[in-house]
Amino acid sequence: MGSLKSRFLIPITAKDFSRRFTRLATGLVLVSVGIGLTVKARLGISPFDVLNQGVSRVTGWSFGLVVIVLGAVFLIMWIPLGQRYGIGTFINTATIGLMINATLSVVAAPSDTGAQWAMLLFGLLLAAFGMGLYISAGLGPGPRDGLMTGITAKGLPLWLVRTSLEMLALAIGWWLGGDVGIGTIIFAFAIGPLAHIFIVRFNLGVDGFDPNPRATLAE
Repeated sequence: MGSLKSRFLIPITAKDFSRRFTRLATGLVLVSVGIGLTVKARLGISPFDVLNQGVSRVTGWSFGLVVIVLGAVFLIMWIPLGQRYGIGTFINTATIGLMINATLSVVAAPSDTGAQWAMLLFGLLLAAFGMGLYISAGLGPGPRDGLMTGITAKGLPLWLVRTSLEMLALAIGWWLGGDVGIGTIIFAFAIGPLAHIFIVRFNLGVDGFDPNPRATLAE
């Protein structure tokens, strides 16, 4: 069976931790900025933010509290999937919302339709790039991405799993009263394939995909 630590925590040693942590931190910043740009584009928020917004409206909880609570629920869902937590998991959960808020506070909304579309598409690309970067750091994915990698380990294509999760979040969020726009649909269908491309680019290919990358020194 193994200890709880070995079963549920990604082991971390010191030799290349700095390199991995730099990749993790850079990826999280890029994801946060990318999501912030898609929000500022005002063409529709991401499917999981539609879900957060819908739950917030039904419960009366703040948006930030919903993000925390749903993140905790997603982490619990990792257990039957055999997905392991890492330092990156907890850093993601604790900081990504703050960085998105920071982006929203400093980025001005575009004044014309062309600029809106440019901001939306650039934000989407940036978010997918950052996702591939921080997942490939091997220090633990975030709550939503851990679901993606855990289910992918069962033999399904990564792009299909991510797109399915986005569409499920979108459907539930819309049903609960979350706002949906054309940007939401684009994000739902594009984030999976784009994330797949960048994760493969960062040496987590489909054939050898490891949903629980170890931060070990025996490389």
